[in-house]
Amino acid sequence: MTKTTERASIFKKIMGQYPTGVTIVTTMDENKNPVGLTVNSFASVSIDPLMVLWCIDKRSSALNAFLQGGKYAVHTLAVDQAEACWAFAGKEKDRFSKVQWETSSNGLPIIKDSLGIFECKTVNKIDAGDHFILLGEVIDLFVNEKEPLLYYNRNVAGIPADWPNQ
Repeated sequence: MTKTTERASIFKKIMGQYPTGVTIVTTMDENKNPVGLTVNSFASVSIDPLMVLWCIDKRSSALNAFLQGGKYAVHTLAVDQAEACWAFAGKEKDRFSKVQWETSSNGLPIIKDSLGIFECKTVNKIDAGDHFILLGEVIDLFVNEKEPLLYYNRNVAGIPADWPNQ
């Protein structure tokens, strides 16, 4: 293994052992068809104004829809949405048939019963290695009182039973 390959392998291992929440990011393509993918590279950026970011692989078949669409919705997933997580992570052609969804007043595909939803307008696209970082200003948001879906070591699950109550 070359040093570069070895470093990439170690990097992936470390990131896989870092627990995160799970999101599905959606938009409409140029033909007004819904597009979406599972993402765990999501973060809050700012409270004033409300801003978030997420990263998309340059090899993604959905790349052009997100770069050209100008807006997107980030859905934080609830524990009962594991099936949706995997459907939007794979090569599934008709991902939206696996979820109940509707078009929002902002023209975005919204997955019903998500833990939370951030509808965003893209304010910056940052070229970052083999990914683009999409920075968005939140234009609408919704929350449901549900348990989150967590990602760790290539698996998803709810909060462990022994997690301290808040």
